[in-house]
Amino acid sequence: MSNAQPIKVAILAMGGEGGGVLADWIVDLGEHNGYYAQTTSVPGVAQRTGATIYYVELFPRESTDLNSRAPVLALMPLPGDVDVVLASELMEAGRAVQRGLVTADRTTLVTSTHRVYSIGEKAAMGDGRVDSDTLIAHARQAAKRFVCFDMAEAAEATGSVISAVLFGALAGTGVLPFSRKQFTETIERGGVGVKPSLRAFDLAYFRGGADEPTEREKAELVPPAAPSHPVVAKLLERVRAELPPEAQTFAIEGVRRLIDYQDTTYAAFYLDRLSELRRAFQVVDATLLRETARYLALWMSYEDTIRVADLKTRGSRFERVRGEVRAEENQLLAINEFMHPRIEEICETLPAALGRWLARPHWVHRLVRRFTQSGRVVTTSSLRGYLTLYTVSRLRGIRRSTLRYQMENTRIEDWLERIVETAKLNPALAIEVAQCQRLVKGYSDTHARGLKNYQTVMAAVVKAGGRIAPATLRELRDAALADEHGNQLREALRRYALA
Repeated sequence: MSNAQPIKVAILAMGGEGGGVLADWIVDLGEHNGYYAQTTSVPGVAQRTGATIYYVELFPRESTDLNSRAPVLALMPLPGDVDVVLASELMEAGRAVQRGLVTADRTTLVTSTHRVYSIGEKAAMGDGRVDSDTLIAHARQAAKRFVCFDMAEAAEATGSVISAVLFGALAGTGVLPFSRKQFTETIERGGVGVKPSLRAFDLAYFRGGADEPTEREKAELVPPAAPSHPVVAKLLERVRAELPPEAQTFAIEGVRRLIDYQDTTYAAFYLDRLSELRRAFQVVDATLLRETARYLALWMSYEDTIRVADLKTRGSRFERVRGEVRAEENQLLAINEFMHPRIEEICETLPAALGRWLARPHWVHRLVRRFTQSGRVVTTSSLRGYLTLYTVSRLRGIRRSTLRYQMENTRIEDWLERIVETAKLNPALAIEVAQCQRLVKGYSDTHARGLKNYQTVMAAVVKAGGRIAPATLRELRDAALADEHGNQLREALRRYALA
């Protein structure tokens, strides 16, 4: 009887990242070098709510008797019983640790440090992103050996995919009983994309050989070149002349964002508001001005149907999608947009008077509402679908006359007035009021829920006046961000007798 044990490898990868190819490579590597090999896969619910887990077991042929049958290998990984975990993205490494697949006495964990944010992170009312440094710290502590670097960047640099980078990093760790040549021969036998795969393998091989994880490269801050457009140059001069240095970074980004959103006149209006706000403060509070500059830019670039259509028809978006799916130049790519505008969005996109008329209950209102009850699929990669959204995006020219603009403008003015009045009593509380804009975000139902929570919080501020503590307002805001339905917010309001 042999005491040999199988080598157990778990691969966690999202769709389109070559997890199946990587599993097939490992199987081919084993079978051509004296091992029994078996691979299985357990698909996730969806791309970003659960990646596919590929599981490979390798067992040496020389450990079995000639007259005995082939070994029976497992079909899926078990917690505490995995030798190698390969994760194509940092959150997937975190999932592996959470599931118990990574153990400190046994497992080598190889992962990319880049992030593709999960549905839960994107859908959060506030900043739902999981801290990458925290994920890395937990992964390093959980694993016997930990190798991580930005594999998406390595794949991009070599014109390959993450699966080839993971294969090279796996070879570099030396945890499998195969030579570098045996690994590269496996890629060559595949016969598809051999040269870029080998380049990616070579780049990752030495990174995988490091005992300690390399520090993630941080982008160097390069001062932007002076703008050539004279109007834009004047706007930047205004930022430097009218605002304190602490607020200038956010203000410059606000100018850039609002020019992209509307035009230079709209960006100048943004600076007019900031300058007026600074004059209204009895004492200039750099932190308050910085936070207001930040959230004012976000509010003034609210997501209406015009903005959504604009973003979905930009050439950069088509290029990004094509790059994400690794489509070749001669391949056709179809992009289906699932649109579900409510009648409210339609009314708000019209000129104010017409929008108010349509919003009133009558037969036209009922007809339009019935038309919007079911969603629409718009294929933006087709001429008809593209022109439909492109036409909506060109309504940017009438945005200032729309009902939505008037509504948002009124809300912004009320918010700015509340900041000024609060700053006279308590500047720290005014900062919290400025940051409450975080509640107003998104499009359609998401925006409606956020706006309702914002109005509820502001009503509590008005009710309490200057008696509410900054920490209390912060707690109310966090409660609103934690629960889109407002249950936690209502509980917090009852606790502070502000309901």
